[in-house]
Amino acid sequence: MTGANAIVKCLELEKVGYVFGYPGVAICPFFDSLESSEINSVLVRSEQNAAHEASGYARISGKPGVCAVTSGPGATNVITGIATAFADSIPLVVITGQVESRLLGSDVFQEADICGACESFVKYSYTLRNAEEIPRVFKEAFHIAMTGRKGPVLIDIPIDVQKASLRKFQYPDELKMRTYKPTVQGNPVQIKRMFQRLQNVKRPILCVGGGVLLANVAKKVRDFSHRFNIPVVSTMMGLGTMQDLDPLYFGMVGNNGRSYGNKAMNKAELIIMMGARVADRSISQPDLITENKTLIHIDVDPAEIGKNAGPEIPLVGDLSSVLDSLLAVKEELSYTEWIEELNGFKEEAELLVEKKKKKSCIPL
Repeated sequence: MTGANAIVKCLELEKVGYVFGYPGVAICPFFDSLESSEINSVLVRSEQNAAHEASGYARISGKPGVCAVTSGPGATNVITGIATAFADSIPLVVITGQVESRLLGSDVFQEADICGACESFVKYSYTLRNAEEIPRVFKEAFHIAMTGRKGPVLIDIPIDVQKASLRKFQYPDELKMRTYKPTVQGNPVQIKRMFQRLQNVKRPILCVGGGVLLANVAKKVRDFSHRFNIPVVSTMMGLGTMQDLDPLYFGMVGNNGRSYGNKAMNKAELIIMMGARVADRSISQPDLITENKTLIHIDVDPAEIGKNAGPEIPLVGDLSSVLDSLLAVKEELSYTEWIEELNGFKEEAELLVEKKKKKSCIPL
């Protein structure tokens, strides 16, 4: 079995259905091996499209997107797609061909340090020097892409490694990664503090972001909202978490959001940010969000917590696991007056829209 055959075998074991790519000399052994596989090879118009299409596939399917391109300009053309996937927490496994191992660092034709170029916006990157590493590296790459805060992983494979023979192919059943252990369970002490705060406020709001949809926990969020009678707003990336007609949903917040949603955020005493960045598109002045308010920030990525605003209660963990813990809490909470006030904001805004609709405007 060659290195290229081993790569294809790894993809099959990870149940990859599609590889988006554009062949070139340094990645040809892989594409030649892919031809005999049942994996669908999608030929794109340019390498940039390969990364974007793999990203689109991942967004729709919830599975990691895979793309493959050649070295040099082929590799550099996928950088925008990788950066976009990193910003949006989209799981990608990006395979790039590379010049022969013995020529690395000698500035030969179509050599580019793609791992160095992408260092700041990949979760992890590998440059393979030995075909025997392929099974372990691909097992790790898919695990890293899909756990913790999801994102892109880059695997740079010299052409000689793709052509080399493996003595034995063995795909690992388990992973031993000392340097990669994302937090899964939410801290029970922080969960207890969160409910103590919820008991002592009259105007809480839950703001959900794209992390909720990426974690596939929209139903659990709805259950949490209704279980504890907490009204909800969303960022643009969090749209779809709540149904528009849900009586506890008060629209999108931010520059292009609903006025009553923004008003709810301004009037709230306590804000729970869940799977959302405290960023300027949703919060116009992130540094002021904690003024006269309690901020609870729940996210799988500890780097996001405190980046733009310091929460009183940070809660790091996988959202599915955290929500299970929250739903298990035996507390009864009610915010009837607050929800009535929010419905008043909503009715005022809708009346204003209706008035504007009836205006006679020329030329429109």
